[in-house]
Amino acid sequence: MKLLRSFTMATAVLLTLAAGQVMAQSKEVAAASTIEDIKKRGAIRVGFSTFVPWAMRDTKGEFVGFEIEVARKLAEDNGWKLELIPTAWDGIIPALLAKKFDVIIGGMSATPKRSQTINFSVPYEYSTITMAANKKLAPGWSKFEDFNKSDVTLVVRRGSSNVEWMKEHFPKATFRYFDDDAQAFQEVMNGNAHGVVSAEPKPSLWSLSNADVLYKPFGDEQFNYYPAGFGVRKGDPDFLTFLNTWVQLHMANGWLPKRQKYWFQTDNWFGEVENNPFAKK
Repeated sequence: MKLLRSFTMATAVLLTLAAGQVMAQSKEVAAASTIEDIKKRGAIRVGFSTFVPWAMRDTKGEFVGFEIEVARKLAEDNGWKLELIPTAWDGIIPALLAKKFDVIIGGMSATPKRSQTINFSVPYEYSTITMAANKKLAPGWSKFEDFNKSDVTLVVRRGSSNVEWMKEHFPKATFRYFDDDAQAFQEVMNGNAHGVVSAEPKPSLWSLSNADVLYKPFGDEQFNYYPAGFGVRKGDPDFLTFLNTWVQLHMANGWLPKRQKYWFQTDNWFGEVENNPFAKK
C-alpha cells in the first residue's frame, strides 16, 4: 500500500514537472514569435515581388495592387506601420528565412514543395494559369500538342509555380525565363517566343489589350487551381494562428473577395498604374 502511494506521489510530481516544462516552453515559443517582434517595433515588414495586378507602382511612384492593399489592411487593422520590401521572386523565400522581412504577401501558391521550406496561412486568394500566344507564330493553335515541339519557344517568369506546369505539359518545347512577367509577355509580343504561361488575369488582360498580336489558344479554359497563402518561417505557431484568424475574418466579411474582384476582374485601376501594359494608349 505504501509502495502504491509512493508510486502515485512520484507520478504526480513527474506530471507536475512535465506540465511546468510544457508551460515554460509554450511561453518561450510565444515570446520568440514574430508577432511579438512586430508589436515591439510597431511595424510589419512585408516581402513581395512586383507583377501586375498583384503589386506595381502607380503614376506617383507608390506601390499599389491587390497584395499591397492586403498588406496595408493587415497593418491598419492592428495599428502597425507597413514596411514594404520589394524582392526578386526567385530569392523571396531565402530572404524570408534570412529574416529580411516578417511575411511574404505576394500571391505565392501554397505548394507541397514550398511547404517543405516555409509554412503557409490558410488561403486568402486563389489563382489559375493559362497561356497567351503570338498570332503569327502560333496561328490557330488550340491544342497542347501544338506547343509541345522542339522548335517552339515558351517563356515564363522565373521561380513561379507556372514553371513546373509548363515543363510537365510541354516537355519538348524550349523554355526561357524572365524575372518579370511584363518582360515575358513583351517577348511574345515582339515575336521572339510562341507563348507565355502565366497566372490569370494577366493572359486575359494582355490578350484583350493587344488583340492584334496576342490570343489565348485554350480560350477561357484555365488550369491548376492554386490557393495562395501568406508565407512565414517555420516554428512560429502563434504568428501563423494570428494570420489564419485575420484571413478567415476577412473572407467571412467579404473584404478579401471584393478586393480581389476589383483588381482581377475590372479595369477601374488601369489609369492609376505607371506604364500599365493593359491601358489603351
